[in-house]
Amino acid sequence: MRLLRSTDLALRVLMRLAVVGGTTPTTRDVAAAMEVPYTHAAKVVAELRHMGLLEARRGRGGGLALTEKGRTASVGAVVRAFEGDGDVVDCEGATPCPLSGGCRLRGALRRAQEAFYASLDPITVSDIVAAPTGPLLLGISGRS
Repeated sequence: MRLLRSTDLALRVLMRLAVVGGTTPTTRDVAAAMEVPYTHAAKVVAELRHMGLLEARRGRGGGLALTEKGRTASVGAVVRAFEGDGDVVDCEGATPCPLSGGCRLRGALRRAQEAFYASLDPITVSDIVAAPTGPLLLGISGRS
């Protein structure tokens, strides 16, 4: 399974904000540090804000900050929110699969997808930035 770019970016934004301490980088700062287009970062930040995982303040002294809900958020829940509930394969697409009525593969792939999410459910954002990751993130976050 391959994550969407927006899912990857959402996780990296959460991780970055979890280690920046008292600073509040802007969306532009985060986009520049992660070398992604500002518009892409802004969409991801808006969704994370809508989920209550971060807050964004405008004006002087403004910026992005992780909420307590963001620190304790399940990585599995974040990935589900960005990836959606769709099947791994599209059996009903423009050219429906002729095996869809009796295929066992679809169910097996669905179970594998759920096992993937379930393995991420107990892991929180705080867990994924614990040492040695957090200090490494701080070492590479000096560009913003």
